[in-house]
Amino acid sequence: MEKSIMSYVEKFNTNIEKTNYKNLDEKTKEFIKNIALKYQFSFQELKQLIDFSIDFKMWHEAEIYKVFEDEYANKKQAFNHIRKIWEDLKSKANSYEKFSKDLYKDDIRKFSFTKFESNKAALGSCPVASANTRCCNLLTLDAVQSCGFDCSYCSIQSFYNQDKIGFDKNFKENLANLKLDPNETYHIGTGQSSDSLMWGNKEGILDALFDFARKNPNVILEFKTKSNNIKYFLENDVPANIICTWSLNTPTIIENEEHLAASLEKRINAAKKVSQKGVLVGFHFHPIVHYDNYLKEYEEVYKTLIETFDSKKVALVSFGTLTFIKPVVNKIRSRNFKSKILQMPMSEANGKQSYPLKIKKEMFKHAYDSFKPWHKDVYFYLCMEDETLWKDVFGYEYSSNNQMEDFMKMSYMNKIKQNSPSHNFSFSSGSLNF
Repeated sequence: MEKSIMSYVEKFNTNIEKTNYKNLDEKTKEFIKNIALKYQFSFQELKQLIDFSIDFKMWHEAEIYKVFEDEYANKKQAFNHIRKIWEDLKSKANSYEKFSKDLYKDDIRKFSFTKFESNKAALGSCPVASANTRCCNLLTLDAVQSCGFDCSYCSIQSFYNQDKIGFDKNFKENLANLKLDPNETYHIGTGQSSDSLMWGNKEGILDALFDFARKNPNVILEFKTKSNNIKYFLENDVPANIICTWSLNTPTIIENEEHLAASLEKRINAAKKVSQKGVLVGFHFHPIVHYDNYLKEYEEVYKTLIETFDSKKVALVSFGTLTFIKPVVNKIRSRNFKSKILQMPMSEANGKQSYPLKIKKEMFKHAYDSFKPWHKDVYFYLCMEDETLWKDVFGYEYSSNNQMEDFMKMSYMNKIKQNSPSHNFSFSSGSLNF
């Protein structure tokens, strides 16, 4: 073997340790090794070619050894050809026509339960809050760590060990001892580190949260779910300051990207039953995903909600879309399943990667306009999105995150009062002037 080849082999063996090479199947590993030896790609070129290979397979497109031509003039031409194929796939509207549930069957998650001890209630800020996006300053309670659903895009997968679902043995005691200012209004969510309802009352978490809501009428406690596990809500008195919200999507995205979660029909039926009991409900369209014919499919979901629910009993509707940090992208690429979720045009978005603003404006404005019958009764907002989008989508904007937070809390508390006149209503905020 020539000296230059031997030297490159050593570099190759060292460089692949710093790439996603280990996530390739054996046939693709061998192919990547052969073309690397032939063209002697740089580390950055090799790293990208490996990621392109993973993406082609994940997206259910032709794999790299099928599109790589037999001969190129040089390594630059070879690399640019494959990169062009990858870029073209990302720029066109995705199609799930070739997808089916069978494509997920070999990578179904298996998890176990574990317990841990915390010395205080895990009350914190929204983990994706940013000063560069318009944010509601949501506080969070980590009742459970990690989720049992397996949505391909979920950021939780980069925060926790996805094989372990953690329950805090001291959660009930810690929550009871949590001291809040009675003169402040708090908006607290429980669906940031796990799904709020899929576990039911396991380890007494719903008992503890309902007691917490009863004892703190100045708290707006929001449960967020993709499940239809509402048994506890139907069998117990629900404090008026609890809002139960569902994350919804089109059947196409639920079937192909929100694995193990309840179907759209089951989520809507669960929300209807909870609403009929007198509990305030809300809906999150986050993420809205850009794919072939997506606007029409989302519009069908919006129409179903308008026809099914009384807007006076709906507290909120939020819109958001796919936004990725590098650890989440790497986690997705480490999986052995089919997903179109990374097959999208990526633009810089406040240190993360997301759709270009042009696509976001289209999806959010279409969504808001579709909900026109609800505009006067329901609080609409964009979650974790650039502040410049608000004017184009809603026709108004907030001057700061604090102002958005105040208006949101005021709207929710007004709905709570209307829905339950006996609730010990209170609201404390700063100036609410535009």
